[in-house]
Amino acid sequence: MAEPIYVFSDGILKRKENTIVLETSHGKKHIPVENVSEINIFSEVELNKKLLEFLTKKQIIVHFFNHFGYYVGSYYPREFLNSGLVILKQAEHYLDKDKRLFLARMFVSGALSNIINTLKKRNDNDQFTGKIESIRAHIDNLIVCSEIDQLMALEGNAREIYYSCFDQMIKSDDFEFGSRTKRPPENELNALMSFANSLLYATVLSQIYRTHLDPRIGYLHSTNNRRFTLNLDIAEIFKPIIVDRLILALINRRQIKLTDFHQITGGVSLKENAKKLLIQSFEEKLKSTLYHSRLKRQVSYRSLIRMEAYKVEKHILEDEEYEPYEG
Repeated sequence: MAEPIYVFSDGILKRKENTIVLETSHGKKHIPVENVSEINIFSEVELNKKLLEFLTKKQIIVHFFNHFGYYVGSYYPREFLNSGLVILKQAEHYLDKDKRLFLARMFVSGALSNIINTLKKRNDNDQFTGKIESIRAHIDNLIVCSEIDQLMALEGNAREIYYSCFDQMIKSDDFEFGSRTKRPPENELNALMSFANSLLYATVLSQIYRTHLDPRIGYLHSTNNRRFTLNLDIAEIFKPIIVDRLILALINRRQIKLTDFHQITGGVSLKENAKKLLIQSFEEKLKSTLYHSRLKRQVSYRSLIRMEAYKVEKHILEDEEYEPYEG
Protein backbone atom coordinates (compact mmCIF):
# COMPACT_ATOMS: atom_id res chain seq x y z
CA MET A 1 0.00 0.00 0.00
CA ALA A 2 1.32 3.45 -0.94
CA GLU A 3 2.26 5.65 2.02
CA PRO A 4 3.85 9.08 2.55
CA ILE A 5 7.62 9.16 2.93
CA TYR A 6 9.51 11.75 4.98
CA VAL A 7 13.04 12.88 4.15
CA PHE A 8 15.22 14.37 6.89
CA SER A 9 18.72 13.67 5.49
CA ASP A 10 20.50 15.99 3.05
CA GLY A 11 21.24 14.39 -0.28
CA ILE A 12 20.04 13.72 -3.80
CA LEU A 13 16.64 12.35 -4.77
CA LYS A 14 16.58 10.69 -8.18
CA ARG A 15 14.86 8.11 -10.35
CA LYS A 16 16.37 4.74 -11.11
CA GLU A 17 14.17 2.60 -13.34
CA ASN A 18 10.92 2.16 -11.37
CA THR A 19 12.25 3.23 -8.00
CA ILE A 20 12.97 6.47 -6.18
CA VAL A 21 16.51 6.61 -4.82
CA LEU A 22 17.69 8.82 -1.96
CA GLU A 23 21.47 9.22 -1.90
CA THR A 24 22.95 10.59 1.34
CA SER A 25 26.30 10.49 3.11
CA HIS A 26 25.04 7.30 4.79
CA GLY A 27 24.40 5.49 1.50
CA LYS A 28 21.52 4.84 -0.88
CA LYS A 29 17.91 4.01 -0.10
CA HIS A 30 15.72 2.52 -2.86
CA ILE A 31 11.96 3.02 -2.58
CA PRO A 32 9.62 1.28 -5.06
CA VAL A 33 7.38 3.97 -6.53
CA GLU A 34 4.28 1.83 -5.89
CA ASN A 35 4.96 2.27 -2.16
CA VAL A 36 4.93 6.10 -2.31
CA SER A 37 1.79 8.25 -2.07
CA GLU A 38 3.57 11.57 -1.46
CA ILE A 39 7.01 12.86 -0.45
CA ASN A 40 7.66 15.29 2.41
CA ILE A 41 11.09 16.95 2.42
CA PHE A 42 12.51 18.57 5.56
CA SER A 43 16.16 18.76 4.49
CA GLU A 44 18.39 20.05 1.70
CA VAL A 45 17.67 17.71 -1.20
CA GLU A 46 18.60 18.02 -4.87
CA LEU A 47 16.02 17.01 -7.48
CA ASN A 48 16.25 16.83 -11.26
CA LYS A 49 13.82 17.11 -14.17
CA LYS A 50 13.92 13.37 -14.80
CA LEU A 51 12.62 12.67 -11.30
CA LEU A 52 9.90 15.35 -11.53
CA GLU A 53 8.68 13.90 -14.82
CA PHE A 54 8.56 10.48 -13.16
CA LEU A 55 6.64 11.82 -10.15
CA THR A 56 4.21 13.60 -12.47
CA LYS A 57 3.56 10.38 -14.37
CA LYS A 58 2.99 8.53 -11.08
CA GLN A 59 0.85 11.37 -9.64
CA ILE A 60 3.05 11.90 -6.58
CA ILE A 61 3.09 15.28 -4.83
CA VAL A 62 6.24 16.60 -3.14
CA HIS A 63 5.78 18.86 -0.10
CA PHE A 64 8.61 21.08 1.11
CA PHE A 65 9.14 22.25 4.69
CA ASN A 66 11.66 24.82 5.91
CA HIS A 67 14.47 24.41 8.45
CA PHE A 68 11.99 24.81 11.31
CA GLY A 69 9.58 22.23 9.87
CA TYR A 70 6.91 24.60 8.57
CA TYR A 71 5.24 24.04 5.21
CA VAL A 72 6.57 26.31 2.45
CA GLY A 73 5.18 24.83 -0.77
CA SER A 74 4.61 21.81 -2.98
CA TYR A 75 5.52 20.36 -6.33
CA TYR A 76 1.97 19.75 -7.54
CA PRO A 77 1.87 17.56 -10.67
CA ARG A 78 -0.69 18.43 -13.31
CA GLU A 79 -4.15 17.42 -12.12
CA PHE A 80 -4.99 14.02 -13.59
CA LEU A 81 -8.66 14.25 -12.52
CA ASN A 82 -9.27 17.80 -13.72
CA SER A 83 -12.86 18.60 -14.62
CA GLY A 84 -13.75 21.80 -16.44
CA LEU A 85 -17.29 21.64 -15.03
CA VAL A 86 -16.06 21.35 -11.44
CA ILE A 87 -13.63 24.26 -11.83
CA LEU A 88 -16.38 26.43 -13.33
CA LYS A 89 -18.69 25.51 -10.46
CA GLN A 90 -15.96 26.24 -7.92
CA ALA A 91 -15.44 29.67 -9.43
CA GLU A 92 -19.20 30.27 -9.50
CA HIS A 93 -19.47 29.48 -5.79
CA TYR A 94 -16.58 31.82 -5.06
CA LEU A 95 -17.88 34.74 -7.13
CA ASP A 96 -21.46 34.45 -5.84
CA LYS A 97 -21.36 36.10 -2.41
CA ASP A 98 -24.17 34.05 -0.89
CA LYS A 99 -22.79 30.75 -2.15
CA ARG A 100 -19.31 31.58 -0.91
CA LEU A 101 -20.65 32.68 2.46
CA PHE A 102 -22.54 29.42 2.88
CA LEU A 103 -19.43 27.30 2.37
CA ALA A 104 -17.24 29.58 4.50
CA ARG A 105 -19.87 29.49 7.26
CA MET A 106 -19.95 25.69 7.13
CA PHE A 107 -16.16 25.44 7.46
CA VAL A 108 -16.24 27.67 10.55
CA SER A 109 -19.24 25.84 11.98
CA GLY A 110 -17.48 22.49 11.54
CA ALA A 111 -14.30 23.78 13.14
CA LEU A 112 -16.10 25.23 16.16
CA SER A 113 -18.29 22.14 16.59
CA ASN A 114 -15.18 19.97 16.71
CA ILE A 115 -13.59 22.37 19.17
CA ILE A 116 -16.64 21.87 21.40
CA ASN A 117 -16.37 18.10 21.03
CA THR A 118 -12.69 18.24 22.00
CA LEU A 119 -13.52 20.23 25.13
CA LYS A 120 -16.38 17.86 26.00
CA LYS A 121 -13.97 14.93 26.07
CA ARG A 122 -12.02 16.69 28.83
CA ASN A 123 -14.93 18.23 30.73
CA ASP A 124 -15.17 15.65 33.54
CA ASN A 125 -15.53 18.28 36.27
CA ASP A 126 -17.59 20.72 34.20
CA GLN A 127 -14.66 23.15 34.20
CA PHE A 128 -15.22 23.91 30.51
CA THR A 129 -19.02 24.04 30.47
CA GLY A 130 -19.15 27.84 30.44
CA LYS A 131 -16.56 28.04 27.65
CA ILE A 132 -18.44 25.41 25.63
CA GLU A 133 -21.67 27.41 25.88
CA SER A 134 -19.84 30.57 24.85
CA ILE A 135 -18.39 28.85 21.75
CA ARG A 136 -21.83 27.40 20.95
CA ALA A 137 -23.20 30.96 21.03
CA HIS A 138 -20.55 31.90 18.45
CA ILE A 139 -21.84 29.11 16.19
CA ASP A 140 -25.38 30.49 16.56
CA ASN A 141 -24.11 33.92 15.54
CA LEU A 142 -22.55 32.66 12.30
CA ILE A 143 -25.86 33.16 10.52
CA VAL A 144 -25.77 36.94 11.06
CA CYS A 145 -22.31 37.31 9.49
CA SER A 146 -22.70 38.89 6.06
CA GLU A 147 -18.98 39.17 5.21
CA ILE A 148 -16.07 36.72 5.18
CA ASP A 149 -14.07 39.02 7.47
CA GLN A 150 -16.85 38.84 10.05
CA LEU A 151 -16.81 35.04 9.92
CA MET A 152 -13.05 34.95 10.42
CA ALA A 153 -13.23 37.43 13.28
CA LEU A 154 -15.94 35.38 14.97
CA GLU A 155 -13.92 32.21 14.54
CA GLY A 156 -10.86 33.97 15.93
CA ASN A 157 -12.78 35.05 19.03
CA ALA A 158 -14.09 31.51 19.57
CA ARG A 159 -10.60 30.07 19.22
CA GLU A 160 -9.28 32.49 21.85
CA ILE A 161 -11.87 31.07 24.25
CA TYR A 162 -10.79 27.56 23.27
CA TYR A 163 -7.08 28.27 23.66
CA SER A 164 -7.72 29.68 27.14
CA CYS A 165 -8.67 26.11 28.15
CA PHE A 166 -5.40 24.52 27.03
CA ASP A 167 -3.47 25.10 30.23
CA GLN A 168 -6.17 23.18 32.11
CA MET A 169 -6.17 20.35 29.56
CA ILE A 170 -2.40 19.91 29.89
CA LYS A 171 -1.26 17.68 32.75
CA SER A 172 2.29 19.01 32.77
CA ASP A 173 3.56 22.08 34.61
CA ASP A 174 6.36 22.38 32.04
CA PHE A 175 4.07 23.56 29.24
CA GLU A 176 2.06 26.77 29.17
CA PHE A 177 0.02 27.86 26.19
CA GLY A 178 -0.60 31.54 26.94
CA SER A 179 -1.94 32.72 23.58
CA ARG A 180 -1.62 31.55 19.98
CA THR A 181 1.59 32.84 18.37
CA LYS A 182 3.12 32.04 14.97
CA ARG A 183 6.02 32.92 12.67
CA PRO A 184 7.84 32.03 14.82
CA PRO A 185 5.94 30.44 17.73
CA GLU A 186 6.94 32.00 21.03
CA ASN A 187 6.69 28.90 23.21
CA GLU A 188 6.87 25.11 23.04
CA LEU A 189 3.16 24.35 22.77
CA ASN A 190 2.72 26.87 19.96
CA ALA A 191 5.72 25.38 18.15
CA LEU A 192 4.17 21.92 18.45
CA MET A 193 0.84 23.17 17.12
CA SER A 194 2.37 25.07 14.20
CA PHE A 195 4.42 22.05 13.10
CA ALA A 196 1.44 19.68 13.31
CA ASN A 197 -0.78 22.17 11.44
CA SER A 198 1.80 22.24 8.63
CA LEU A 199 1.60 18.46 8.35
CA LEU A 200 -2.19 18.68 8.20
CA TYR A 201 -2.19 21.37 5.47
CA ALA A 202 0.04 19.18 3.29
CA THR A 203 -2.06 16.07 3.99
CA VAL A 204 -5.31 17.81 3.04
CA LEU A 205 -3.71 19.13 -0.15
CA SER A 206 -2.66 15.59 -1.10
CA GLN A 207 -6.21 14.34 -0.60
CA ILE A 208 -7.74 17.17 -2.64
CA TYR A 209 -5.37 16.15 -5.46
CA ARG A 210 -7.26 12.84 -5.62
CA THR A 211 -10.55 14.64 -6.37
CA HIS A 212 -11.78 16.88 -9.22
CA LEU A 213 -11.41 20.02 -7.08
CA ASP A 214 -8.91 22.80 -7.72
CA PRO A 215 -7.13 23.57 -4.41
CA ARG A 216 -6.44 27.16 -5.51
CA ILE A 217 -10.09 28.13 -5.04
CA GLY A 218 -10.94 28.43 -1.35
CA TYR A 219 -13.94 30.04 0.31
CA LEU A 220 -13.13 30.94 3.90
CA HIS A 221 -9.53 31.72 2.94
CA SER A 222 -9.59 34.13 0.02
CA THR A 223 -8.43 33.03 -3.40
CA ASN A 224 -5.49 35.25 -4.31
CA ASN A 225 -1.87 34.96 -5.40
CA ARG A 226 -1.33 32.32 -2.73
CA ARG A 227 -0.98 28.96 -4.45
CA PHE A 228 -3.50 26.93 -2.44
CA THR A 229 -6.39 27.89 -0.16
CA LEU A 230 -9.04 25.14 -0.25
CA ASN A 231 -6.78 22.87 1.80
CA LEU A 232 -6.67 25.57 4.50
CA ASP A 233 -10.48 25.67 4.54
CA ILE A 234 -10.89 21.92 4.98
CA ALA A 235 -8.02 21.72 7.47
CA GLU A 236 -9.94 24.02 9.84
CA ILE A 237 -12.45 21.21 10.42
CA PHE A 238 -9.78 18.65 11.29
CA LYS A 239 -7.39 20.73 13.39
CA PRO A 240 -9.28 20.13 16.68
CA ILE A 241 -9.81 16.44 15.91
CA ILE A 242 -6.37 15.49 14.62
CA VAL A 243 -3.82 18.14 15.59
CA ASP A 244 -5.05 19.39 18.95
CA ARG A 245 -6.00 15.99 20.37
CA LEU A 246 -2.70 14.55 19.18
CA ILE A 247 -0.44 17.17 20.73
CA LEU A 248 -2.38 17.11 24.01
CA ALA A 249 -1.95 13.33 24.13
CA LEU A 250 1.80 13.52 23.40
CA ILE A 251 2.35 16.06 26.17
CA ASN A 252 0.10 14.36 28.72
CA ARG A 253 1.77 10.99 28.08
CA ARG A 254 5.17 12.69 28.58
CA GLN A 255 6.27 11.64 25.09
CA ILE A 256 7.14 15.26 24.29
CA LYS A 257 9.20 17.17 26.87
CA LEU A 258 10.75 20.62 27.16
CA THR A 259 14.11 19.11 26.20
CA ASP A 260 12.65 18.38 22.75
CA PHE A 261 12.74 22.09 21.85
CA HIS A 262 15.40 24.71 21.25
CA GLN A 263 15.46 28.46 20.95
CA ILE A 264 15.54 30.15 17.55
CA THR A 265 15.60 33.82 16.65
CA GLY A 266 12.45 35.29 18.16
CA GLY A 267 10.88 32.00 19.19
CA VAL A 268 11.02 28.23 19.72
CA SER A 269 11.34 25.23 17.39
CA LEU A 270 11.26 21.44 17.72
CA LYS A 271 14.43 19.39 17.61
CA GLU A 272 14.67 16.78 14.87
CA ASN A 273 13.91 13.83 17.16
CA ALA A 274 10.67 15.53 18.29
CA LYS A 275 9.67 16.23 14.68
CA LYS A 276 10.13 12.57 13.82
CA LEU A 277 8.11 11.48 16.85
CA LEU A 278 5.31 13.88 15.96
CA ILE A 279 5.30 12.71 12.33
CA GLN A 280 5.14 9.07 13.41
CA SER A 281 2.25 9.83 15.79
CA PHE A 282 0.52 11.94 13.12
CA GLU A 283 0.71 9.09 10.60
CA GLU A 284 -0.58 6.60 13.18
CA LYS A 285 -3.53 8.92 13.80
CA LEU A 286 -4.31 9.20 10.08
CA LYS A 287 -4.18 5.41 9.69
CA SER A 288 -6.37 4.76 12.73
CA THR A 289 -10.03 4.09 12.03
CA LEU A 290 -13.40 4.98 13.49
CA TYR A 291 -16.92 3.83 12.79
CA HIS A 292 -18.71 6.00 10.23
CA SER A 293 -22.43 5.91 11.06
CA ARG A 294 -23.53 6.94 7.58
CA LEU A 295 -21.33 4.46 5.72
CA LYS A 296 -21.81 1.83 8.45
CA ARG A 297 -18.16 0.79 8.33
CA GLN A 298 -14.74 1.68 9.70
CA VAL A 299 -12.86 4.45 7.89
CA SER A 300 -9.44 5.99 8.50
CA TYR A 301 -8.92 9.65 9.35
CA ARG A 302 -7.04 10.08 6.07
CA SER A 303 -10.11 8.73 4.25
CA LEU A 304 -12.30 11.15 6.20
CA ILE A 305 -10.30 14.07 4.84
CA ARG A 306 -10.74 12.93 1.24
CA MET A 307 -14.44 12.28 1.87
CA GLU A 308 -14.74 15.88 3.10
CA ALA A 309 -13.32 17.10 -0.19
CA TYR A 310 -15.80 14.91 -2.08
CA LYS A 311 -18.62 16.44 -0.03
CA VAL A 312 -17.50 19.93 -1.12
CA GLU A 313 -17.43 18.70 -4.72
CA LYS A 314 -20.96 17.30 -4.45
CA HIS A 315 -22.15 20.58 -2.98
CA ILE A 316 -20.81 22.78 -5.76
CA LEU A 317 -22.32 20.38 -8.31
CA GLU A 318 -25.61 20.76 -6.42
CA ASP A 319 -25.88 17.01 -5.80
CA GLU A 320 -25.98 17.29 -2.00
CA GLU A 321 -25.80 20.25 0.40
CA TYR A 322 -22.51 20.35 2.27
CA GLU A 323 -22.43 19.53 5.97
CA PRO A 324 -19.05 19.51 7.73
CA TYR A 325 -17.79 16.43 9.52
CA GLU A 326 -18.16 16.44 13.30
CA GLY A 327 -16.23 13.99 15.44
